[in-house]
Amino acid sequence: MAKSLLEGTKLRLVFEAGMDEDGKPILRSKTFSNVRKEGTTDQFFQAALAISVLCNDTLYKVERNDSTEIIA
Repeated sequence: MAKSLLEGTKLRLVFEAGMDEDGKPILRSKTFSNVRKEGTTDQFFQAALAISVLCNDTLYKVERNDSTEIIA
């Protein structure tokens, strides 16, 4: 039976940096590597809010990207 092993986690913050000529939002992102794998969803969200206060752009969304190895 195969097993999965969580190798790493990244936190990605997406910001709205304005609007283009068609009225669509211009999105920019910042990715933070080497974050704690054990962090909860609420902890990641609170960290993202704290970081977004330091930025000029509006926080659009927060993503958690996990990297998993599958072992046979």
